[in-house]
Amino acid sequence: MQMFCNKVAIRLYNVERAHFFYVCKAGSVCVIRSDKMANVDLVKVGENLLKRGETGESVALQSLWQDQPVVLFFLRRFGCQVCRWMATEISKLEPDLKANGVALVGVGPEEFGLKEFKEGGFFKGSIYVDEHKKSYKDLGFKRYTALSVVPAALGKKVRDAASKASAGGIQGNFSGDLLQSGGMLIVSKGGEKVLVHFIQDSPGDHLPLEDICKALGISANAKAGQRPVCNDDVCTR
Repeated sequence: MQMFCNKVAIRLYNVERAHFFYVCKAGSVCVIRSDKMANVDLVKVGENLLKRGETGESVALQSLWQDQPVVLFFLRRFGCQVCRWMATEISKLEPDLKANGVALVGVGPEEFGLKEFKEGGFFKGSIYVDEHKKSYKDLGFKRYTALSVVPAALGKKVRDAASKASAGGIQGNFSGDLLQSGGMLIVSKGGEKVLVHFIQDSPGDHLPLEDICKALGISANAKAGQRPVCNDDVCTR
C-alpha cells in the first residue's frame, strides 16, 4: 500500500523525467512515482522467487527488504548497452547506499548474458535473475511486440543514453529477450512501504541519482553522467 506524508503535499509533474514528485511544504520529498504506476502489492510481489546470480540459490523477493531498505534495479536484459550504462550510473551510489544500510540489487529477466555482465563489472550490487519474469509482470513492466520495439529502441532517450554508454567505452549486443522493459522498485525496511515504483516508458528512461537519494532521505557525493548533445547524425542505438 502506498503511504504518503501526513503533511500537505504539492504534486508536481516533470515532463522530461516522466514521473511525479510528492513534495511536503517543508521541502522534503515523500514519494516519487511513475505516472503509470499502479498500486504495488508487496505481499504478492514479495512471494516471487529469484535466482541468486552467484550461487543459483532461489530466494523470495521479499527477503531482500526484510532486514534493510533496498533499491531494486530491473534491467531489460544483461546484454543491453543502455542497461549496462544505467547499471554503472546507479553503482555510483553504492558506497553511500551501503553507508546508510541500503541494499543495492540488480534483477535481470533471464540468465542469458549474465556471465558477460558480471565480468564487465557494470554493477556493484548483488545480482539476481527472474527466470519466469513474474516480478516484471506484477510490477507492470511492459513487454514490447516485434513491431513496437523498433521505434522504441530508436527513440531519442535511447540514443542519448547509448551515446553516453559509447563515450564511456560500454558496448552491448542484441542477444536475448529484446522485448522486455524494466524499471525500479525501492522498498523500505521490512516492506513497510514502497518509496519508488518507476516504470520505463521508453527503453532509455531511468531514474536520476538525486531522485533515488531523495526517496531514501540520504545524501550522496555521486555525480550523474552529463547528458550529451545528441542528434540523428551522431547518435546510434
